Amino acid sequence: MRVVVAYEAGQPLVLEDLPTPDVGSRDVLVRLAASGICHTDLNVIDGRSPLPLPIVPGHEGCGTVEAVGPEVRRVKVGDRVLASVTPACGSCWWCLNGMSNHCELNPAVKAAARFTLADGRRAAAVCGCGTFAEMMVVDEASVVAVRTDLADEQLALLGCGVTTGLGAALNTAGVTPGSSVAVIGCGGVGQSVIQGARIAGAADIIAVDPVTGRREASAGMGANHTIDPAEGDPVEQVLALTAGRGADHTFEVVGRPELMVQAVDMARPEGTVTFVGMPAVGDLLTLPAIKTVFSGKRISGSVIGGSQILRDFPRYIRLAESGRLDLGSLISRRITLDEINLGIDAARAGDGVRTVVR
Repeated sequence: MRVVVAYEAGQPLVLEDLPTPDVGSRDVLVRLAASGICHTDLNVIDGRSPLPLPIVPGHEGCGTVEAVGPEVRRVKVGDRVLASVTPACGSCWWCLNGMSNHCELNPAVKAAARFTLADGRRAAAVCGCGTFAEMMVVDEASVVAVRTDLADEQLALLGCGVTTGLGAALNTAGVTPGSSVAVIGCGGVGQSVIQGARIAGAADIIAVDPVTGRREASAGMGANHTIDPAEGDPVEQVLALTAGRGADHTFEVVGRPELMVQAVDMARPEGTVTFVGMPAVGDLLTLPAIKTVFSGKRISGSVIGGSQILRDFPRYIRLAESGRLDLGSLISRRITLDEINLGIDAARAGDGVRTVVR
């Protein structure tokens, strides 16, 4: 089968024919129909993550089950499934206590060496998935059977980006009706935060991004104010739009420490600050201690938006089916596996919102 491999940091990806991975007792073989390109994949490909290379990128995917191991109970051959950026076994302490995004299977699932390369080396897959391929083999905890008429290219985005952004607004921050929201970074995940804030009933949604096209897209997703950082201090611009208090909820969706500080500064006293973006390994965040304590601001990291995939994948699908969640408008470009490096270059350049591999 054809598989995309990242061999060296910062170098073009390689598309090659590799053997189909073995299907273990708890594994599921999925023929992939579509995959999104996520910023997390860029971090891995560019050597900004702790994951070792070579590796098979891709973790936003959907497809059809072609084979299952003898111990698999969650899905069956023929099921349409959605892959998840994190597994959820459904039975560990984390899953039973409403935190399946921290499932104890995470380390083992994500470190599994699934692919045998041409030189004999073994390679893992990003997030245990590896959706930049014709097929993937994953632990059953990483897939959820879905029943929907949504197009493959739209459904795939729920595997990480949309679920992360939507959940950050609905689950982690708990955006409330009538509140004000500021979102720094309006790629696919940021646009999903904006949609989550709109769905939650926020009255004012402020989109902050240096790319004109992304600011324009934000307006279509529900933002009623857009800010170009090149036109002045974005913190001051947010304060001006919120009567000098700051926003009730702020989100950093890029993963850069200096923007995380901006998100803290944009929030009003006692407001919520949610970090969604994926920083590079080794990045440090520094905040003024006394000012931070006495601000009363609540600062939270958001792991896939606090989403519980067994509960939330069906919920988010229903939002899309009802038209309240717009998945189609997130897709700026459609490519094939042969064009994967063009898609990666576009994502690096911030060109468009989301690229989908079909």
